[in-house]
Amino acid sequence: MAQEQTGIRERQRVDLKEPRRYKVIMHNDDFTSMDFVVMVLRTVFSKSEADAEKIMLAIHKSGQAVVGIYSLDVAKTKVMKATQLARENKFPLKVTYSPEN
Repeated sequence: MAQEQTGIRERQRVDLKEPRRYKVIMHNDDFTSMDFVVMVLRTVFSKSEADAEKIMLAIHKSGQAVVGIYSLDVAKTKVMKATQLARENKFPLKVTYSPEN
């Protein structure tokens, strides 16, 4: 028996979503110098001198601040680079990431 062909094709509906984004958060501590925090913000997070100083002061006053919003892979990489740089310089700087709301 031969199969009968029809001119109707089934279409699959594919719902595409934007990838989830993650906030990278830098936390204040009593040991990491303000100059070092500014340097990390400039080198790892590509902030301007003025933006880096503004963010550093926000971290100092509030205890923490969002330093950027990225895809998961980029957020993990930036947290790793900032933490590694802090450890190499003997600072206990804490940098985390969490899902953006």
